[in-house]
Amino acid sequence: MTYTAVLRRNRENRTNYRKRTAILIGRHSFVSITVSNQNIMAQVLRPRVSGDIVITAVSSKELLKYGWKGSMNSMPTCYLTGLLLGIRTLEKGINNLVLYTGKKSFTTRVASCLKGIIDAGVSIPVSEASLPKIERLNGGHISQYAEVLKKDQEKYNSYFSSLLENGFLPEDYPRYFEEVKTRIIKNIKTEPSTEGYKATTKKATVS
Repeated sequence: MTYTAVLRRNRENRTNYRKRTAILIGRHSFVSITVSNQNIMAQVLRPRVSGDIVITAVSSKELLKYGWKGSMNSMPTCYLTGLLLGIRTLEKGINNLVLYTGKKSFTTRVASCLKGIIDAGVSIPVSEASLPKIERLNGGHISQYAEVLKKDQEKYNSYFSSLLENGFLPEDYPRYFEEVKTRIIKNIKTEPSTEGYKATTKKATVS
């Protein structure tokens, strides 16, 4: 019986080595987006055989300092996180990226984050048809659902309890979205660059 060795990260379904090889050969800086149940992490990395170097990174929790009180992993949050990452990436002198998903799926929340990066002015090859419309990016669909659910106040209070505790009215999602988007664009030029992720390796960041 012949034994064929399989790389551990391939066995664990964590790394797509075909995509990984293409990234290395093309020497493209790339963006990696991870959406968890708690928040979003988006990183721009420069590929190296010995381990990728993180150029810049943004967590959705950083939106708190811009006044965001909504969910930490909704579509509007994904977009705003991408917008912040895109602006910081341009400040690093990088204006072209490719998306690396590895073994992860291309979901609507990943697409929302990608749209934010693109709207910041970064060029990423992607079909426009695969990106969400503004009515979803700004939380309009959540706002509409909240208005319907509000007819049953008990159910409304229960479903949106965490947002309401923060003083965030879900029916006003588009307004909050625009306010925070404006603050990000207006304030980003005056804040210091984030350097805390410098020289992070691939094993710690990308699957």
